[in-house]
Amino acid sequence: MTRATNNKRSVRIRAFAKINLCLHVMGKRPDGYHELRTIFQAISLHDTLEISIEPGPGTHFFLTSNDQTLLGSDNLVWRAIDAVSREIGFQGTVSVHLEKKIPVARGLGGGSSDAAAALIGMLRLTREKIPLERLMEIAASLGADVPFFLFGGRALAVNRGDEIYPLPNGPKQTILVVSPRDIGVSTKDAYEWLSPELTRLSKPNRIWGFCALCWSRQGAGISNDFEGPVFSRHPRLREIRDALLKRGAADAALAGSGSAVFGIFRNPAQARRAARAFPEDSVFVVETLSRENYGRSLGWRVSG
Repeated sequence: MTRATNNKRSVRIRAFAKINLCLHVMGKRPDGYHELRTIFQAISLHDTLEISIEPGPGTHFFLTSNDQTLLGSDNLVWRAIDAVSREIGFQGTVSVHLEKKIPVARGLGGGSSDAAAALIGMLRLTREKIPLERLMEIAASLGADVPFFLFGGRALAVNRGDEIYPLPNGPKQTILVVSPRDIGVSTKDAYEWLSPELTRLSKPNRIWGFCALCWSRQGAGISNDFEGPVFSRHPRLREIRDALLKRGAADAALAGSGSAVFGIFRNPAQARRAARAFPEDSVFVVETLSRENYGRSLGWRVSG
């Protein structure tokens, strides 16, 4: 929803989380980053951004949040607003309130999604357009996952995870996300733990399985290269995955580099029953989002 009062315009926009239906790390690139092959899937768990702009002299930015630890100039929302304002030449006051619900540092992409929502919100409010190729460059400069959140739905990501190819939507599925309150995994640590295993993991048959999952609407089993090293250091995450499978999940895996774990269930009732097994953790019963529903929710249609 977009509102206007005199010169002030406001929009409320959702920033949805993601899971990785599979995540393969192929090796380290010459630029120091890792080469990835992953399939992103947007889910209905979301943060909410309230963005207001008021054109005027100079540039002023104000950020508030229900999570005070996220405030500061290194916040991805701040960086996204700054980047898009410079690109379109916007001058004036931008005020953002970030209502955080996606757990931080759990592999669900909340920070990247917030950044993409900020880009989209600013373009909606200013009615400016940025060519898609350039918008993708801006998004990728903020973080490798950010370009995906311009599209949503289900998508193949390669290179650093910033080169996105939309895939056919799968059937709507119920997802139970379990976020342990006392375990966090930094992406940097996860890659360091994984590095010694990369040679062993690089097998051709994994690529064929990955291709099958890309083009099958039903999927071909989920997998995540981070599970071995992360589970070995945090055995409780393996226990959560196994508990989800025991309680009826069709499949379960680590979310991104962790530490959240998700399971795929037949329906919300089954997922809610399974959620009772994790009283000490944050649990979310959500659903997958098609690309079309994702775009409608953000009031946004990606076009070249």
